[in-house]
Amino acid sequence: MDTPILSKTADGKEALTVVKVGGAVVEDAAQLSALLDRFAAIEGRKVLVHGGGRRATKIASALGIESRMVNGRRITDEEMLEVVTMVYGGLVNKNIVAQLQARGLNAIGLTGADLDVIRSHRRPPVTVDGTSVDFGFVGDVDHVYAARLQGLLCQDAIPVMAPLTHDGHGNMLNTNADTIASATAQALATLYEVTLIYCFEKAGVLADPSDDSSVIRSITRDEFDRYVADGIIVGGMIPKIENAFNAINAGVTRVIITKATAIDGRHGTVVTLQ
Repeated sequence: MDTPILSKTADGKEALTVVKVGGAVVEDAAQLSALLDRFAAIEGRKVLVHGGGRRATKIASALGIESRMVNGRRITDEEMLEVVTMVYGGLVNKNIVAQLQARGLNAIGLTGADLDVIRSHRRPPVTVDGTSVDFGFVGDVDHVYAARLQGLLCQDAIPVMAPLTHDGHGNMLNTNADTIASATAQALATLYEVTLIYCFEKAGVLADPSDDSSVIRSITRDEFDRYVADGIIVGGMIPKIENAFNAINAGVTRVIITKATAIDGRHGTVVTLQ
């Protein structure tokens, strides 16, 4: 493949883009293809992080395995862990890798266990609405080994990361893809000038979820807290933006939440400290 054009900042760091795609985009062939076309057009170093929860739910149902969710988070027992490992690390990940190869990109699919890239610990039981909930084999990230990802990037490889990690004791763990994207961007920010882009089927963070033209163009921490209190930002968008602020606080240069067809950095919602 051709050597990518590498841009550098004033302090000499190379630019790197981390794109996280999830939601309906991963499940729809046309939307995914359009996203991968735009991802391929991004210059310089880049990493793709993907979800795939809807596909896992569908396949689990076909196998007679019940999907249980609490506050949008999947409870992952031993049977469900087998399903998400097969779906995330196999079916979804390798399909994306193959499609990127067809676009001339030297992609490599990874879970957190590959190259020991991401270690996590099993999430302890938490109290939800007064009830103790054990999420099972769900991982909270402890460490991302940025130098190992850098080794791949320096060979012009493009990591494609599935939402799976491991605990170092032989156990795979189902791990939120937004969190993986944020933690990966934070770790790589010590080595690169990082832009983190969360993309999905909506145009950004919306003031009115039913109106795609109501994009909130930028959002600070104070504004975010106010939108949550007012019920404007709800559900899964709350942890997504929390992950965005975690990334900004840890040195990631820019975080953008946008539509999968608009990942050029000029659209969507920019998350800022102030």
